[in-house]
Amino acid sequence: MDNQAFFHKFVAFTTAVHQVTHEMTKDIKSDDITPLQYKMVEYVAVSQPVTLSQISDCLHMSMPNTSRELKKLCDKQLCEKFTDTADRRRQLIRLTQEGQRMMDQAFNHIAQQFLARLQDATDEEWQALEQAMDLLHTKIFYSPSDSVSP
Repeated sequence: MDNQAFFHKFVAFTTAVHQVTHEMTKDIKSDDITPLQYKMVEYVAVSQPVTLSQISDCLHMSMPNTSRELKKLCDKQLCEKFTDTADRRRQLIRLTQEGQRMMDQAFNHIAQQFLARLQDATDEEWQALEQAMDLLHTKIFYSPSDSVSP
């Protein structure tokens, strides 16, 4: 396969990932928070602790908008800021117990849908899927801050 065809296959794959992610998460968002706020809480849940600039960068938001939305999440007691012990000038963000409870429920819902899609998979397919995800993570979906090296 040539590089251009392989790249187009990658674009189709990442588009499908976004579509499936949307399908699996569209029914779990709380009435108390906006879809954007949900994305922020989800990002914090899987990456915590994080900085405001990491949230801003990952979700393609301006810093003022990120700060404003984070304040709303802190007011709703879903997230909290704390000072980095290694660098007292740096503020980090993590979930509160309530935020963690909300995300545990969300991830349980997503897990049920995920497992339903794979209910007919064989042991060999499960193993192949796990290897494929590991390979995608280490070769494509890594970032310099990940502990897994490319």
